[in-house]
Amino acid sequence: MTVDFKKALRDAAIPTTEAELRQAWEAEVAAQGAKVSNTSAYSPFWRVMTALVTKPVMWILDFIAGTVLPNFFVQTATGSWLDMLAWGVNVTRKGAQRTSGVLLFTRLNAGGNLEVPAGTVVQSAPINGHVYQLVTTAAGTFVDGKMQLEIPVQAVEEGSGYNLAPGYYAVLPQPVPGIAQVVNADNWMTTPGADPEPDDELRLRVRNQFSAVNQWHTDAVYRALIAAFPGVRPDGIYFDHSAPRGPGSANAYVLFDAGVPAASYLEQINAHIRDQGNHGHGDDLQVMEMPVQNAMLNLTVFLPAETSQAERDALQNNIKQFVRAAFRENTDYHPTLTYPQSRFSFSRLLKELHEEFPEIVSMRTPALDLQVGLWIPRLQTLNVNIANV
Repeated sequence: MTVDFKKALRDAAIPTTEAELRQAWEAEVAAQGAKVSNTSAYSPFWRVMTALVTKPVMWILDFIAGTVLPNFFVQTATGSWLDMLAWGVNVTRKGAQRTSGVLLFTRLNAGGNLEVPAGTVVQSAPINGHVYQLVTTAAGTFVDGKMQLEIPVQAVEEGSGYNLAPGYYAVLPQPVPGIAQVVNADNWMTTPGADPEPDDELRLRVRNQFSAVNQWHTDAVYRALIAAFPGVRPDGIYFDHSAPRGPGSANAYVLFDAGVPAASYLEQINAHIRDQGNHGHGDDLQVMEMPVQNAMLNLTVFLPAETSQAERDALQNNIKQFVRAAFRENTDYHPTLTYPQSRFSFSRLLKELHEEFPEIVSMRTPALDLQVGLWIPRLQTLNVNIANV
């Protein structure tokens, strides 16, 4: 829904253009009994009126219609204006946060002790031109006989882009002697990174707050409690009221973008609800990760025969990352995402690939659309084959 605030002013009989203002001035001059014989655009009188009155009035009208009136309403308010409306219902914009977690280091042989120093940098391969880096926050020591070790890490900067899916962080820009490989394994994140909460998400939380005023065990109240945590979108919380643990029980499934935080993060949310009394009498609600089902995709991409091998390799990698973005493994491309309780269209995905990479001549996939229930599809296998037209 789009609101035309200038139309609202016109409906109130307020002139909103220079021509309408001039007509109003002329009518007022006549009503006061004054006579102006020269009313052309070059008239000194009207030039003075335009310079001293009409232009300042237009500035005020534009400010009222373009800034003041839109920022009176949650739907159209932005920035600090929206922050003030949110404050009025006891909601505060969530700030930015760095991703933290653990990486799994594997060494070359098990003999002796080996230390991975604090400050060791591990990064992703380039994703649409972006390289994400994590740094170890403590030294990790392999004891004699141990081949693998989890070491705590933190993103070098704040932002949700660092919440990459397992397998993305696998590059040591500066090799560490004795280390064979490093990777972010399943459930590697202990705290997801976050950008400053965008206006659209803050609007959803403010709107939800109007349904949560009773402060009893309703979906809106639980949505408000859960969405207050970094990395949780208010429209990414799905409720199951089918009494999974008997009468009075329910589940709240949280859909995370890209990487999924470890169970310890969900336990923080559950503890906030359970241990601080944020539930109704006899109410049993548990917060869980959105269930996952594996998906496979084979994609054949046809390119002009004259495309060089380097161009083919780069395009193949970019197409993979674009498709993985659709399945919520990274956030550097912006395709249509998978959602629970919806239909994921592969024909739309192919259309978006054509738009993103115009050098593609044609594509083919045997995959059928995914009819998604209360779960989210994750790519188990992705094959992108490059062929000549």
